[in-house]
Amino acid sequence: MKKLLVLLLVALVAFVGYALFWPSAFMPQPWTPPPAQTGAAPVKSAPLDDARRLAADIATGPEDVAIDDQGRLYAGYDDGTIRRFDANGGNGEVFATTNGRPLGLAFTRGPIEPPGNAAQNGPRPAGDGAAAIPGQRAPTDEQTLIVADAQKGLLAINAQGDITMLASGAGGTPFAFTDDVDVASDGSIYFTDASSKYGQHDYRADILEHGGHGRLMKYDPATGDVTVLLGGLQFANGVAVSRDDAYVLVTETGSYRVLRYWLTGDNAGQSDVFIDALPGFPDGISYSDDSDTFWVALFAPRNEMLDFAADKPWLRRIIFRLPEALQPAPAHVGRLLGLDSDGNVVTDLQDTNPSAFAPITSVEQSGGRLYLGSLTANAFAWIPAPQRDRPQP
Repeated sequence: MKKLLVLLLVALVAFVGYALFWPSAFMPQPWTPPPAQTGAAPVKSAPLDDARRLAADIATGPEDVAIDDQGRLYAGYDDGTIRRFDANGGNGEVFATTNGRPLGLAFTRGPIEPPGNAAQNGPRPAGDGAAAIPGQRAPTDEQTLIVADAQKGLLAINAQGDITMLASGAGGTPFAFTDDVDVASDGSIYFTDASSKYGQHDYRADILEHGGHGRLMKYDPATGDVTVLLGGLQFANGVAVSRDDAYVLVTETGSYRVLRYWLTGDNAGQSDVFIDALPGFPDGISYSDDSDTFWVALFAPRNEMLDFAADKPWLRRIIFRLPEALQPAPAHVGRLLGLDSDGNVVTDLQDTNPSAFAPITSVEQSGGRLYLGSLTANAFAWIPAPQRDRPQP
C-alpha cells in the first residue's frame, strides 16, 4: 500500500510538472471575474420546463434558429446542413449544406450577388483579403440567409439554396471560429469571430485561456469590405443590432458580460459595457421589436472552480492538461435573460430540472414565441414569450 501511494505521488508530481512546464500554445492570462449579479433588477419569471421541442431526432446541434417572412424555421446542424421547417417544426427539408458548421443565422432583404457572377453551389475561396466577393443589394423582396459558419466563414445563401462566400478573414487574419451574425436595417452585416486562435471544437480552451482572441466585425454588402470594430474580446459570441441601428451588442462569453458598440451619435465608434457580472456564460443575443427586449441565452451558470482559477494561470494550465472528463463541466441548466434598452434585467427564465432544454445557445422572438437553439441538443424548442409593459414613446 505504501509503495502504491509513493507511485501515485510520483505520478502526480510528474503530471503537474508536465502541465506547468511542457511547451504549449496554451497561454492562460490572469483576470478577476466580477461577483455575479443577484437580485439587482426587477425580474419576471416564467417556466422553461414547458419548452416544446421541435424537429426532434433529425440531426444534432441546431445552434440558432431563423424565421423567414413566411414563418418557416431554419436551423444549422453539426453535420453541415441547414434545414428548413414549417412553423410547427414539421415538413423538414435540407435547405443547403455548407460542409462546415453553420452557427449564427440571420435574414437580410434582397440577394447579395457578386457583380457579374451568379451565386455558386458551394463556398468560394476567400483568399487573404477581408472579403472574397464584393456584393451589391438588388431592389427585391427576396430574402437571403446570412450564415456565420464556424469553419467556412461568413456566407450568403439565396432562396434557391445557392451558397456565396462573403468573407473568411479580416485584416490579414483568417477566421477560426465565425460565430454569430445580425443585419441592420440598411443591410450592413455585423458578425463575430469568437476566436482567431481556437476552432469550434476547442471553445473550452479559448475561454480557459482568456487570451482575447475574439473580434466584432462589419461586412458592407455594397463594397464587400470587412471592418474590425472591436478586437481583443474574450470569446466574441452573440450579436444583436438595436431597434434604431444606434448600436450593436456583442456577448463576451469569457468575461460574463455584454458590450455595446455605438454606430451613430456622439459616441459613434466607441464601446462601453451594456451589462456586466452576469450569472453565467452569455451566448446568443437577439433583439425583438415585438417586446422591445434583448434576449440573452446563458449557455451555463458560472463554475466556481473556473472563477477560483481565473487569477491563477498555473492552475488553469493544470486544468487544461486534464482529460476533458475531469475538467470543470457546464451544468445542465436552461436560462434566458430579457434586458431592456438600458441593460437592466427585466425577465429571468430558468429550468434546473434534469430534463431541461439545455444548453440554450440562442433565442429568437417571433410574435408570441421564443425559439430556442442548442449547440448539442437533438431538437430546437419554443416557449410562449413573457409579456412586459413597453415604455411609452
